[in-house]
Amino acid sequence: MATIKDIAARAGVSIATVSRVLNHDETLNAQEETKKRIFEIADELEYEVKIQKKRKKKLKIGVLYSYSPEEELEDPYYLCIRLAIEKKLKDKGYARYRVKQEDTAESLAGVDGIICTGTFSTSMVKRARSWNCPVVFIDANPDPVQFDAIVVNYDQAVKELLDYLIACGHKRIGMIGGDELLDSGELVQDPRARIFREYLEEKGLYHPEYMKYGDYKPNNGYELFKEMYRSGNMPTALFVGNDSMASGSYKAAYELELDIPDDISIVGFNDIPAARYMIPPLTTVRLPMEFMGEYAVHMLEERICQGRNVCLRVTVPASLHIRDSVKKI
Repeated sequence: MATIKDIAARAGVSIATVSRVLNHDETLNAQEETKKRIFEIADELEYEVKIQKKRKKKLKIGVLYSYSPEEELEDPYYLCIRLAIEKKLKDKGYARYRVKQEDTAESLAGVDGIICTGTFSTSMVKRARSWNCPVVFIDANPDPVQFDAIVVNYDQAVKELLDYLIACGHKRIGMIGGDELLDSGELVQDPRARIFREYLEEKGLYHPEYMKYGDYKPNNGYELFKEMYRSGNMPTALFVGNDSMASGSYKAAYELELDIPDDISIVGFNDIPAARYMIPPLTTVRLPMEFMGEYAVHMLEERICQGRNVCLRVTVPASLHIRDSVKKI
């Protein structure tokens, strides 16, 4: 009867390597050609594999965040997603590796898959294509052929929000949105601004003088609100790009002695934990941030452990949470 030692001698590898290959040890880093040769020799020698419990692979997952911890505190949206990712990895017992933007396929050789959150330049996406492992993007879909993606249904979210404002009697609706300038010099425009404009144009309610753009920080919500007020073009309702910017707009309204919602109605986006404690509590769009982080881990598991080779895009819905910051007129 043939033994593992006989197979190892014929294949020119160690006994341990033969044992791990025949028992389908997924943690073994061996060339496919070597594995194939071992199985062929085992078949030729009529070796009977002893049934062993298959090991569960402990994955090593890379995470790449485009926002710094300081930026996450200013806009907790990506902070909530990051914490959900890291909690899921910890619960699964997976190792976590903090990917750097300059990492290469060689420096990431031990990483099984990577989760990317934030906003990334064209050159960064090009680098991600060279990493030679599964990659999931959250809140972005830069290459549907090569990467999995989890994205928000912004079309549904913005239209639901506008329908609510219109149903409340508002016809002068403005927006303080975010255009993000990356370190590469690329300008990433807020996709919701296009949806906002097109939907209100369809209804004959679009007013370009009620549109202002900055970045997604509270101080920009503050400055742009005051700029809009000084221009003399104030809407009755204002959609602000995220809840952090909305908090800045609240402060500006207070300093200008404008009452929310009697003088100006304000709605936000993301539904960060602080939104319900603002005065008055902020009407906002809730995104399933925790789900997005957790499901990104699941998508990588599926690619790595089950061998799925077709990229997926998961579109998650948003929900409008009505509080006290909008007045019916």
